Amino acid sequence: MQTIRGRLAVSYAIAMIATLGAFAAALYLSERPVSYQQVDARMQAEADLINAILEEAYRSRDSLVFADPLDQGMSLDREVATLLETVPDYLLVLGLEEPVFISGNTRTALAQEPFAVFETAARGLIREGGTGLVDLGDPNGRVRFVVRPITNAGDHIAAVVAGVSTMGLVLRPQRLLSAMLLIAPFVILASTAIAYALAGRTLQPVDNIVDEVEAITDGRSLHKRLAQPTTEDELSRLIITLNAMFNRLETSFRALRRFTADASHELKTPLTVLRSGIERAITHPQVSPEVLEVLEETLLEVKRMTELVDSLLTLARADEGRAPLHVEQVDLRDLMNETAETAGILGEQASVSVSVAAPRRSQILSVDRNRIRQLLMNLLTNAIKYTPAGGKVTFDASVREGNVVFTVSDTGIGIAPSEMPHVFNRFWRADPARSRTGQRSGAGLGLAISKWIAEAHGGSIQINSRAGKGTTMIVTVPLSLDQDQ
Repeated sequence: MQTIRGRLAVSYAIAMIATLGAFAAALYLSERPVSYQQVDARMQAEADLINAILEEAYRSRDSLVFADPLDQGMSLDREVATLLETVPDYLLVLGLEEPVFISGNTRTALAQEPFAVFETAARGLIREGGTGLVDLGDPNGRVRFVVRPITNAGDHIAAVVAGVSTMGLVLRPQRLLSAMLLIAPFVILASTAIAYALAGRTLQPVDNIVDEVEAITDGRSLHKRLAQPTTEDELSRLIITLNAMFNRLETSFRALRRFTADASHELKTPLTVLRSGIERAITHPQVSPEVLEVLEETLLEVKRMTELVDSLLTLARADEGRAPLHVEQVDLRDLMNETAETAGILGEQASVSVSVAAPRRSQILSVDRNRIRQLLMNLLTNAIKYTPAGGKVTFDASVREGNVVFTVSDTGIGIAPSEMPHVFNRFWRADPARSRTGQRSGAGLGLAISKWIAEAHGGSIQINSRAGKGTTMIVTVPLSLDQDQ
């Protein structure tokens, strides 16, 4: 499901299925013991009643068991047997060696072999009594029985056995469960449909907010605001937050547009003209050496100013979304070697050792080559700048879980904890006394541009540093960048 509404409906359906399943299982499991308890109580009552009948009959007679001339066995008194025939369940009166009474229902239901199994199971409990369960096969199924020892009905009667088939007990909860399972799909479908409709009504204000936000964030309607609801719920808080964000965006967009226009017209064009004029003057054959030296210094400062203007325009266009990336296939080793060569020259001039650990195997990246190189050169330049002579800068890269991780470490002066939150701010620079030369070289835009480049590629940049212990910059960039970014 791609929508919250659909996921809510599915979640509600899953919760309903789980609830109904748990309810059905609990009902089934709770119903079976209750049914067995009821049957056990009924069988025990029957056994106690028959015991009372036999004991009472024994008091009025000398014996309750007589020899049966037909089957040459022992049989219960005819009058007592007639009385016991009224019991509808399985009923046996066991003698010491053989049954003295078998109810008509028992004879009809049980064939010779199942009856022998039933009697054997009952005789196993004849001394202590108790409840048992025996499987007599089709069509009788399982029979639950209770054995009641008898001691006051003569020497020939040992126990009474009362039993009931459990087929009805099992079928009753099964029928209930089957009925619930039959009805459950219709209940679940109806509940899911209702949940889908209710979720749609609940999320309708969110859809309205999304439509309004899409209309506002097109860059031309930032003066509009979302209508403030009268309720004080989560949606109200969301709208307040969005309106506050739009206020900041509107202010930022105005400043960026004003800055971009002013910088483009007031700085870039005059600097280009000035640079061209100085370069033309330097090539004039009648320029004296003293004037030539001044012109070269001036040209150097003009170049630095041009770089500053280019950096400012880069950030302004990035903020305005007008700095697209030119994605191409780049070999990681070639990129690192190219960057390391330039960094090595800078390190040699500053008496700083630059160590590069390029991957052994070729690894293709889908990135903006120039932007990534600019990012790495900014980090390496900063590392060399803030590392004292004789120090070391290490540059390596590794591939981890679909990302390439660039690491630039130095043994320089590090960054104080109070300065850490500001290192990526624009125009922020560390104390000039903390730089290698003690001069304010640079404009404080390099790390801000590096952060934008990393994030524009879908990556991130982190800094780990301790004052006096050096600094480590970690840049994570996906191996493949979507062309639409």
